[in-house]
Amino acid sequence: MPVKKGEMVRAIREKLENSVEAKASDTRFPAYLFETRGEVVDIKGDYALVMFGQVPTPNIWLRLDQLESF
Repeated sequence: MPVKKGEMVRAIREKLENSVEAKASDTRFPAYLFETRGEVVDIKGDYALVMFGQVPTPNIWLRLDQLESF
């Protein structure tokens, strides 16, 4: 089932670590991406803007296939 705006999600480690985006930058992802809930605040094309409210961090764009419901 596709991810929707307002849904609570987390990143899928295997898909994020092996992505083109990971190879283009620092591959050391913070644990909160995989362990805490983030809310989808916007969706554009194949990407979702996710806000992780448990920690004071900026919102992050992730591909929809790198996310799962939480």
